[in-house]
Amino acid sequence: MSLDPPPYLSSIQNNIRARPIPWDGAVRAGTITDDQLSKIRAVDKVRKEVRKQTIEGDLDGYRTLFVGREGKPSVLQSAARRADVVQYILVLLGDLLDAIPALSKALSEHSDPYQHLLPLLAQSNDPDGPIPLLTSTVLASMISAAPVLSDKESSAMPRLFSYLSTLTKSSDGGLQDIAVLEYSALLRGKKSRELFWAQKNETISPLIDILRSAAGVSNADSASTLWSGAASVRSTEGVIGGGVGLQLLYHVLLVLWQLSFEGATVGDGLENDYDVIPLFTQLLRLSPKEKTTRLLISSLYNLLSSNKQTLLPAAVLARLPALIQNVNGRHLSDQDLLDDLQNLTEMLDEYTKTQTTFDEYAAEVNSGHLRWSPPHRNPTFWAENARRILEHEKGELPRKLAEIMNKPWENDKQVLAIACNDVGCLVKEVPEKRTQLEKLGLKTRVMELMQEPDEAVRWESLNALSGWLRYSFETK
Repeated sequence: MSLDPPPYLSSIQNNIRARPIPWDGAVRAGTITDDQLSKIRAVDKVRKEVRKQTIEGDLDGYRTLFVGREGKPSVLQSAARRADVVQYILVLLGDLLDAIPALSKALSEHSDPYQHLLPLLAQSNDPDGPIPLLTSTVLASMISAAPVLSDKESSAMPRLFSYLSTLTKSSDGGLQDIAVLEYSALLRGKKSRELFWAQKNETISPLIDILRSAAGVSNADSASTLWSGAASVRSTEGVIGGGVGLQLLYHVLLVLWQLSFEGATVGDGLENDYDVIPLFTQLLRLSPKEKTTRLLISSLYNLLSSNKQTLLPAAVLARLPALIQNVNGRHLSDQDLLDDLQNLTEMLDEYTKTQTTFDEYAAEVNSGHLRWSPPHRNPTFWAENARRILEHEKGELPRKLAEIMNKPWENDKQVLAIACNDVGCLVKEVPEKRTQLEKLGLKTRVMELMQEPDEAVRWESLNALSGWLRYSFETK
């Protein structure tokens, strides 16, 4: 892997390298063969140039040593009952893969080089045990160095992704960092990123949780806090919100930046499932380093430019245009960052110049999440746009309001209050269209919400219903 290994992993590897292994005893016990020991000694604890020359002079032999061949088991199979030997061989193999590209190529030419490594991911009940951890490192190195992503790699990656996802769910930042760096090593091509996305509940959800912690929002109230931009974060040296280290934050953003190159495939899903645009906007607001700012700006540009119709409205709602003006005022030196920032600024400026207040309101409703933006309390807006709202796209906006109101919003009751306000305004301005709203179940839902414990929801539902009843009486 190109990035330096996390200190936690380096510590484990160094301890294993320093551990004496009774190799001759292992041969006498039948744990490994003389030939296997001979090959191990030829490359263990020798100078780098000797190691490289030895491997490159016998690529077939070392491929057989590490992944076996028909009728000849690998050293990892032979020593399966000796955890100390397996750990040592995994560290040695990892070192060789990092230093000798020819070995990676030779292993990839095996008919199934991952067959006997993948089961080691489940070697112990403890997923952060040395053998699963070291095996994942070896697998990530082998797969990422393969000349092409063949069916062999495509079959192995889902199991590796599943294992790494258990590390990202850990409360240990060191383990999370190991997994995220291995993700990054693997996500260098379109196919691997598609496989990663296909397992998004396992792979992406824990990464979003890390970013939400860094942004100062809990999972319980994330949507409300992100859209309001009201998160509060207290940072210390090397650590941002939620105790997330800056290095871990950078590595998680690196993975999502790599994924953003498949923006047309993943953009809408990231926004619908994870509110990624307001999340990235909040992180950009807090970004303590130029390198994290660079990844956020580039990721936002990739996602927005490939999903302009659906994600640019979300960017406006998240107040990204105003924030970008602030970022333009920062002292930035990275040329790639400056180029992406200019492109993003131009794209947002071009979009916002063409947007009307109606467009902004429609985008907010279509986002599925309401906040007290200016149109909701503006009588002029409702007088000018209520009929258009009801007729737009054959009633699409009232249908969307009904969908929003039918959710419980346990952690953001404000959404229900705003929706009741909007329904009341529609009834007031276009009373003859009450039947259209009733057919969507909006009157019934407003009546139900009068029983809500939340005072704001009760007040807005009462206001909406009173207007409904007034016009009902007047028409009788």
